[in-house]
Amino acid sequence: MKFKDLVEKLGKLVTSSSETPDLEIAGVSAIADSVPNTLTYAESTKYLAELEVTQASAVILPANEKLQAAAIDLNLAWIITPQPRLVFAQAIALFYQPYKPSPQIHPTAVIDPSAQIGADVFIGAYTVINSGVKIGDRVCIHPGVIIYPGASVGDRTVLHAKSVIHERAQIGADCVIHAGAVIGSEGFGFVPTREGWLKMEQSGYTVLEDGVEVGCNSTIDRPAVGETRIGRNTKIDNQVQIGHGVKVGEACAFAAQVGIAGGSTIGNRVILAGQVGVGNESKMGDGSIASAKAGIIASVEPGKTMSGYPALEHKAFLRSSILYSRLHEMYQTIKQIQKRLDES
Repeated sequence: MKFKDLVEKLGKLVTSSSETPDLEIAGVSAIADSVPNTLTYAESTKYLAELEVTQASAVILPANEKLQAAAIDLNLAWIITPQPRLVFAQAIALFYQPYKPSPQIHPTAVIDPSAQIGADVFIGAYTVINSGVKIGDRVCIHPGVIIYPGASVGDRTVLHAKSVIHERAQIGADCVIHAGAVIGSEGFGFVPTREGWLKMEQSGYTVLEDGVEVGCNSTIDRPAVGETRIGRNTKIDNQVQIGHGVKVGEACAFAAQVGIAGGSTIGNRVILAGQVGVGNESKMGDGSIASAKAGIIASVEPGKTMSGYPALEHKAFLRSSILYSRLHEMYQTIKQIQKRLDES
């Protein structure tokens, strides 16, 4: 589309250049790997060097004089906005739409007669939908999905290939369950006895509220009693394990390989970076953050950023890291002091 039309579609912009109204924009690209006739973005002067050599024809920028001057020198079309990354995400959606097949039911799909199927649903090849299942309107179920008896899937939700929805799972509207994810699998519940481990049946529910996204090969377990609940608009990356009875608030984000042990409580807008571990029955307050590989073994106050294992407040962790890097030096100093004391 023409640059001027792109600007109109994006909207909510502070200003844009108008010297190139007939410029054609064919797509989007990363600033460090750009090609002509594409739109890219730079969030800060950190990307000034990449901007100066970019091959893109248009760029989204913050209100920054250095970046804007560089764009003018390169004769780039530009858009100024307080949130370049957000506007770039909106631009991607103008040029790319995820694959979504037209409504139909493949003849190889196995659907129990008691299942309730909504309007305009796509059900792919070799899907199995068991008894008592409820599927909302405009749901997209890709090939090989298995939905156990009594589960429910809300309107416009997408279930990608070979995902598995167990019994007593309730998935809300506008959710996305990616390939290989398992929702509502049995929690890890065993009671020790003299004869060995006694299996505790997991009779609870797994509830995903509206707008939840679950990455590939992630698992969310159902509890023995009660429910495991994932709050509205929470986003879960690949290979994440959420244990039985966990309560997750709204608008959280969990990166890959996060593990949350059973009974934990995660507040709203919590961010867990890659490989974070949250211990059994731990609590994280609203807006708290755990950096990569942090080990949460106790309660975290709202708004705190935690790092390390066992996790400390981030500033304390940084100070401890500096001391750790000097341990050998400190050890040598102590040896010298001890030697002098022995000689005196």
